[in-house]
Amino acid sequence: MVIKQTNGLCPVCGKVLPADILEDNGQIFIERTCPEHGVFRHLYWSDAEMYKKFDLFESIGHGIDNPQFEAADGCPLDCGLCSNHKSGTLLANIDLTNRCNLDCDFCFANARACGYIYEPTFDEIVAMLQVLRDQKPVPVPAVQFSGGEPTMRDDLFEIIRKAKEMGFAQVQIATNGIKLAQDPAYAREMEKAGTNTVYLHFDGVTRETNPLIKISKKALENCRRVNLGVVLVPTVINGRNDHEVGDIIRFAADNIKVVRGVNFQPVAFTGAASEDDLDRERVTIPDLMQRIEDQTDGVLKKEYFYPVPCVIPFSDLVETYTGAPQVRFTTHQHCGAATYGFVTDEGLIPINEMIDVDGFFHAINLMTDKLNHDDGSINKYKTLIEGINDMRVSLKNDKMSSTTVFWKIIAQTLVKHDFTALRDFHWNALFIGTMHFMDNYNYDTARVQRCCIHYATPNGKLIPFCTYNSGPVYREKVWKDYAQPIVQKDPIVDPDTID
Repeated sequence: MVIKQTNGLCPVCGKVLPADILEDNGQIFIERTCPEHGVFRHLYWSDAEMYKKFDLFESIGHGIDNPQFEAADGCPLDCGLCSNHKSGTLLANIDLTNRCNLDCDFCFANARACGYIYEPTFDEIVAMLQVLRDQKPVPVPAVQFSGGEPTMRDDLFEIIRKAKEMGFAQVQIATNGIKLAQDPAYAREMEKAGTNTVYLHFDGVTRETNPLIKISKKALENCRRVNLGVVLVPTVINGRNDHEVGDIIRFAADNIKVVRGVNFQPVAFTGAASEDDLDRERVTIPDLMQRIEDQTDGVLKKEYFYPVPCVIPFSDLVETYTGAPQVRFTTHQHCGAATYGFVTDEGLIPINEMIDVDGFFHAINLMTDKLNHDDGSINKYKTLIEGINDMRVSLKNDKMSSTTVFWKIIAQTLVKHDFTALRDFHWNALFIGTMHFMDNYNYDTARVQRCCIHYATPNGKLIPFCTYNSGPVYREKVWKDYAQPIVQKDPIVDPDTID
């Protein structure tokens, strides 16, 4: 049964093709026909009911006020951001280099594999940052410096300081953790420069799934000493490390003094892959949610996870109360999912057991509606107070001690505009989320048009994540346009040599 129609890609030639999103035997597939290579049907989501539930949270944005150019050839061949793009940039990625201090056999994004160096100059990076801050109606709030391995750059701290100076509230570094593990002073300098979060590649808790586990633990310890928060980023591959997702969450909870969250990334087949590879290794978001429920003994249930645009009511509320445009999480509802768990003496308590999440969102929507009908600041303030009290209907009394803290934070943030309260929430809660980036086998242009994670490039363009890394593969084009010859090979670090 066909549910939706969209455009996808031929996995052989990359041609953009009309595609059907269809339901079959409780699963969701994407099907398209290439005139040259035939019919292709690939798994999109493994749980049709969860797919439909997430559809209820669809929120299509209006794009940005200053698109980079008018659409001409159609998605994804126009990537800029073009006038047809539906979402602003929530998080920007900037590849600082393709150099790396590891030589992993599965990695294509390093200088040795490419045969050249891609490394924008400091001035080129500043220009990219300025493009992001010039976005309207809301400047981009967060940037992640990635690679390659960004810590290979000698001017990394200068780049971080410049980003903070330009107004980025969140500066993140995606790293393998080697430099952080080798030198405690490096973590201190990274924090002093203004880094908010380290995105640490972390595929498992055993050496079999994570050969860098010793490095990871050392990096975490050095970050903990300087209060530099870390998000663990596992790439989940069926049959390789999917049996450890529960252990990864427990590891994160055990290290809550430094670990802010876990952001699972089900594998995307951006290189060559056979149908057998797809059948054997593919993990969809519902697959991951089920494994988390099973491996946490039902503590984190599959139903506790919500899609990214579920938080749109918060944006609506703040926009209505302040009159100022806000960042809007209009990501496609099937791109990712998340929940929060509070680490307590009694163990991990999901936020869903503290409040009725659906009731909470409903109360926020009611508050926004009331504010829209108020005609003065005094009435607005009164409505806000009443609305917060009304929200208490979503409390769950069996977790009252933790819930009381949660509500104090909500009230202090919304009423007093004291956002320092959120820091208390942040440092006592564990984010558990996932983003499933697309490849040529499940590529859906409707998701591309709603993407909120964009790469900034030296040519001034902002390119959606999944288009940059798959589909037309803009990454390779950009890197080659700015390629430099390899003059001297960087030394490779043996993980076993780090104490």
